Amino acid sequence: MNPDNRIKLRHLHCFLEVARQGSVQRAADALAISQPAVSKTLRELEELLCNRLFERNRQGVVLTEAGTAFLHVAGPSLQALRRGIENLRSDEFKAGELRLGVLSSVETWLMPEIISRLHLHHQGLRISVQNGPAVYLLGLLRSGEVDLVVGRLSDSPHLAGLQFEHLYGDELRFVVAPGHPLQNCSSDLLPGRLADFPMVLPLPGTTIRQHADSLLLQTGARLPIRCLETLSNTLARRYALTAQAVWIAPHDAVREDLAGGLLRALAIPANLAGGSIGVCTNPMMHQSVALQWCLEELRTLATHNMS
Repeated sequence: MNPDNRIKLRHLHCFLEVARQGSVQRAADALAISQPAVSKTLRELEELLCNRLFERNRQGVVLTEAGTAFLHVAGPSLQALRRGIENLRSDEFKAGELRLGVLSSVETWLMPEIISRLHLHHQGLRISVQNGPAVYLLGLLRSGEVDLVVGRLSDSPHLAGLQFEHLYGDELRFVVAPGHPLQNCSSDLLPGRLADFPMVLPLPGTTIRQHADSLLLQTGARLPIRCLETLSNTLARRYALTAQAVWIAPHDAVREDLAGGLLRALAIPANLAGGSIGVCTNPMMHQSVALQWCLEELRTLATHNMS
């Protein structure tokens, strides 16, 4: 028999209490059982793990190196089990609400895919989405009005006190409508001709605008007189299709347009790095089951996206 299958909750409770109290007798008092029962349970656990977990001294007992290593496993495991039981008793697993803050950089491809997956596996889940610039959405996260914020956030100056998790890197693309005069322009001549056409840029002060400005600086291109500054992918896409505009867009925002031929990418001779797409949470807020579901789906899809 696999020894792991013989480790019971009583072993974990007993081990954790002895580690906390630093004394077999005090642990026995806290658990309301006899000292011999505690000692017997510890011996069983040590035999199953093939390691001594405690050493005796004048003050009581101290963790061995193996005991310290097991403490880092046993504590979180028991806490996770308790949370799971509480969630089952409260019916939190059946349905719930998920409040998302979504930046424009991920609203076209990533989040529709995530929401579809969540509803496929959790049909009772209610999902609401708030859009806007990072400073606004991160403010909602701090005040508890959204559960997480997803998008290009790694360079934001407003992350203090929040927890950011990188998912994958996203590039910027210079895209135009099919048949645009710049579509077949050589990469060495292209930067000099960009200013001849309208351009769609992210709003000033946003993280993605900083990357776009850096990209223009790398290419040596000048800003055209006619500029549309917006975070709306819908507006940017329509303007690019109807006004011969050049749209500096996140790859996620245009990946399906490029794959379907609705838009075409220009051959820009520069590093197209556009920053880190990730998820931001508030460590002061309780992580609901719905939030944990969403984080799992985000990590899974991000892994697939990077492979």
